[in-house]
Amino acid sequence: MSEPLTIDLPLATRPLPARTFWRRALRHRSFVIGGALSLLVLASALLSLLWTPWSPYEIDIASKLRPPSAAHWLGTDSFGRDIVSLLLAGARSTIMVGIIAVSIGLTFGVTLGLIASARRGWTEEIIMRFSDFTFAFPAVLSAIMLAAVAGPGMVTSIVAIGIFQIPTLTRLTRGSANAIWAREFVLAARAAGKGRFRITIEHVLPNILSILIVQVTIQFALAILAEAALSYLGLGTQPPQPSWGRMLNDAQTLLFQSPMLAVYPGAAIAIAVLGLNLLGDGLRDLLDPRLARER
Repeated sequence: MSEPLTIDLPLATRPLPARTFWRRALRHRSFVIGGALSLLVLASALLSLLWTPWSPYEIDIASKLRPPSAAHWLGTDSFGRDIVSLLLAGARSTIMVGIIAVSIGLTFGVTLGLIASARRGWTEEIIMRFSDFTFAFPAVLSAIMLAAVAGPGMVTSIVAIGIFQIPTLTRLTRGSANAIWAREFVLAARAAGKGRFRITIEHVLPNILSILIVQVTIQFALAILAEAALSYLGLGTQPPQPSWGRMLNDAQTLLFQSPMLAVYPGAAIAIAVLGLNLLGDGLRDLLDPRLARER
């Protein structure tokens, strides 16, 4: 009786032990700095759920444009609202929009990319042409069309950003999966009688997961920028819900009178995007098994 066929993953596709990964991660400057900045933004959003120095919705005209003080650490805006409270609540709105939008893009993009890679032929051609068509509509243009139909708001920005994420992730998934389908261990799995769906779930998806994780951090950073842009244009998060983009919009008429009103939300956006980009660069180096074995 012959022995059952076993499929041994190539050396380049075997994941590193968790202990080795974290030991290398803590020595990687980009990963540490990016992770710290990202955690700072996430902690700010979580903190706003439990506590803010002042209510971000409370308007006090008598206290408008106050300078930093013990009561208002970064001062107040033109409506007398506390800047620190607005930044904390704005982080919550930005992260929520980013998470939902990226989740939409990840779910549909990865699914379509895996189907295109597994089925090939007309299925692949239709999916990729659909991706090309969707890619022609940037998030801002999609938000304008959706706002004309359903009105501006957070849901509009989520849907617009999510749709814009789909073609990028579809292309990345399909290209990465095609490379895995040509590998010897996938050919061995097909020879063993495994179907395309099972091979996709058991072999293709796990081997492109590290690439997708890195891309998600980049797409998250782009989603934050897109949300801020849409809110600035009045198509995204609507008052009285705080948003970094809305804060920039409110501050544009006061640049000469109180320029720091634009600096604070701009710095918050820059910190969030920089942190995610550095985190993505660090993950790219850490999750690449070839780089892992060179160090």
